[in-house]
This record gives sequence, C-alpha cells and structure tokens, in this order.
Amino acid sequence: MSRTDWEVVIGLEVHSQLNTASKIFSGASTAFGAEPNAQASAVDIALPGVLPVLNRGAVERAVRFGLAIGATVAPKSVFARKNYFYPDLPKGYQISQFELPVVQGGAITIRVGEGDKAYEKTVQLTRAHLEEDAGKSLHEDFHGMSGIDLNRAGTPLLEIVSEPDMRSSAEAVAYARALHALVRWIDICDGNMQEGSFRCDANVSVRPRGQEKFGTRREIKNLNSFRFLQQAIDYEVQWQIERLEDGGTIQQATVLFDPDSGETRMMRSKEDAHDYRYFPDPDLLPLVISEEWIARVRSELPELPEAMKARFVADFGLSAYDATTLTASKEVAAYFQATVDAAGKANAKLCANWVMGELAARLNKAELDIAASPVTPAQLAGMVSRIADNTISNAIAKKVFEALWNGEGGGSADAADQIIDQQGLKQVTDSGAIEGLIDEVLAANPKSVEEFRSGKEKAFNALVGQVMKASKGKANPGQVNELLRRKLQA
Repeated sequence: MSRTDWEVVIGLEVHSQLNTASKIFSGASTAFGAEPNAQASAVDIALPGVLPVLNRGAVERAVRFGLAIGATVAPKSVFARKNYFYPDLPKGYQISQFELPVVQGGAITIRVGEGDKAYEKTVQLTRAHLEEDAGKSLHEDFHGMSGIDLNRAGTPLLEIVSEPDMRSSAEAVAYARALHALVRWIDICDGNMQEGSFRCDANVSVRPRGQEKFGTRREIKNLNSFRFLQQAIDYEVQWQIERLEDGGTIQQATVLFDPDSGETRMMRSKEDAHDYRYFPDPDLLPLVISEEWIARVRSELPELPEAMKARFVADFGLSAYDATTLTASKEVAAYFQATVDAAGKANAKLCANWVMGELAARLNKAELDIAASPVTPAQLAGMVSRIADNTISNAIAKKVFEALWNGEGGGSADAADQIIDQQGLKQVTDSGAIEGLIDEVLAANPKSVEEFRSGKEKAFNALVGQVMKASKGKANPGQVNELLRRKLQA
C-alpha cells in the first residue's frame, strides 16, 4: 500500500496552565522559577490531615473557556481521584475530573495551509476538565539519583480534549495554534510553552482509507513546541504505516519524542481509565455553577477571534486569509484595530498590508513582540494616510517606515509627516515636472524607445525605472506610467 492508501487519525489533549496567582487547592504561589520546593505547601505535599479548598479563579477561567468555544458549562461537575504511583505525586493520586467534567463539547474552527490550497475545518472538542499538575523529577543535576521539585504540584490545569477529527500533522498544528491563541486571547493562560504552561499530547493512529474502525493509537506525551508536534506526528505516522505494511501490529502505548533524533520511543504500555481506579474525591463537594455566574462571565468576555475575523471581512473588506492572520493573536488584532481607527476605515486594507508585511518582517528579524514595536499604531496610521492621499508612494513609504523604526520624527503621532518634511520625501505629482523628466529619459534612451515600439513590453518597464531614478523615487508611479505610455504611443 502507498502512503495515500492510509488515513491518519489524530486527537490532541492539551494541558493549559491557568494563570491564577495561587494553586487550585491551596494558597501556594504558582510563580515560575522559584527555588525547588519553595512553593510547596502542606496541602501540595499531602501532609496528614490537610484538606483541599477549590480555587474560584480556576473555575471561572474554565467557564470562560467553555463559553468561548460554544460548549456546555456543566451546572454540576465532580472531582475525582486518579490513582497512580509516581515519585513526584505526593498523595499517590491526582485530583482531576472524570465522568462529569466542567466543560462538555464545543468546537474550534481552524484554517489550514495558505493561498489557493488553504481550507477551513471545524474540530469538535470532547471536554475540558480541571485538574492539578504533578511535581517534577529532576535527573540532570544528580549522579545516580533523581531530585523531586514539588513547586508545580497543585498548579491548576485545564485539560482540553479534542475529538479524533484531525487527519494530518498540519491540521494538528493549526488546531494547537488556534487553541494557544484562544487561551491567551481570553486571558486564562500565558501560553508560555518553554515554561510548560501549554503542553500537547498527541494521540495518533492510522487505518486503511475507507475503513470506519479506528486503528490502535499511540500517545505522544509532553510536546512543548509546534515544531516538535509536527515532527513527532510525522515520524509516528510513518513508523506505524511501515510497521503495519511489514505485517506487524501496533500496541497501544505512551511514547516520548526525542527532538535530537527526530524519533519517538516507547515509554510504557498505555493505561485505560480503569487502571487509574477513578472515584469521586470525598474531600471535595460537587462543583455547582449557577446560571448567574455563567451570565456574568459571558458579559465580561472580549470579542472573540471568530467574531472579530468575520467583522474584519464584513466591515473592512479583508480576505479570509488576511482576517485570520490579523486575529492570530490578541496583540496583533489590537494593533491592527488601533491603526485602522487612526487611519480610517477606507484605509483598512492598506493598514493590513503594512501590519502583515513590513512591520511583521521587521519584528520577526528583531525578535520582538508586536507590543514592543518601535512604531506605534498611530505612527503607522499617519504614514498610511500619506500613502493614501498620494503624498508619498509605497516605495518612499519604506524609507519613512525605516525612519519611524529608528525613532526619528520625535516619537509623536505625526512623526511620519515630520520625516516627510525634513527629508523632502513628498511625492512629485505635478504633471509638467513629470513630463519634463520623461522627455529627458526618452532623449537619453532611444534604443529602449525603439524596442518598445517594436513590441517589447520590457523596454517600457526599463524606461519607467529610469524616470523614477531621475526623480529620486519621488514621482507618482501611476502618473509616470500613464504619461510615459501616452508619449510613446503618440
């Protein structure tokens, strides 16, 4: 069988660390980077007699997420004990939710690919449930031993489980990116993957195309970058296909991805729910969420990415691709909206081009977030307005943008105007002046004139370039094209 004869089936489980100041069942801090075990309270380390107290802020963030994805927020949910032994799990069990999770259902729409091959797809979610994180085992700094850091023990997590709706690593990455953007957008998670705030587990299986029954899945644990997520899935898919085509079978298992080798390796055979002996936690009452509480959280939600995307298309005439790019993060969307507010709705497409083009490229090169951009939305809007009213051309605008990036113009909203005036960058729109330049260029380039008149269109572009060079880039390109063609055809 060829690769195209197999269908890939992927579901993701994402652990999103909720950005509360304290842990889910204790008052210990969740701040990152503290000395090992400095933030492990009596509750976190399971000293005898201690009792958990649920963090209201963690619940509220779960409700916010449920509303954002159009899910059902359960009026009553239950915490359970997930029993297993591991050195960094002090209680011998993890408090999680099993049969009755706080968030049930919902969906996220993703956009996969670029250009003509791009398509949209809706990924259904199974559930999202609250749970506590475990501690961390440290191996690198100890010879022949492991250290245990319980600072993470009890950190609040929202585990977000998708249906097995994805059919390629590209779809899985698009979903993970959309989910990552959403949890940051609604301010429930900082999304810092390097610090472990957003971690993905990928359930991967393959089946002959057309078969309804799912293949045996293997779960790739703890992927903390989108690049690793794609590489791990691609390797695992190829491994499973080759094993099946060689006559082997797939054993349900948990595997780890090694970024250095680019390969997955088996960690343990995969447990099922009964292996964990789930049962309701006797120390915690059922979680009851009132309609009034849900209504209040709903009223405090910001405009969501999908709604903003639709508005950008309807109000500004942007393409679906542009709208998706501009709503990829809350910070980019806010920057673009502020730029349009200052430049005017009629210039929205021009604003979009500059935010996604020159600005994005410079930020990427400088390794800066858009919030740290040296060019403010007001300054970019001022420059866009001068392009729109033909004060400067797009080519000259690049010089103005460079000056803005370097802090010229005094940093004020009218910095672009000051730069244009100080550097004499105003576009030449006087027809007489442009005609004079054209006459000089035609006289100096008789060969190009003759080539154009014999049907060679490239000669025309060469003459346009000469006129723009003679004007030091200041002549209005549209007028140059129109007047030059008129003279050549006279």
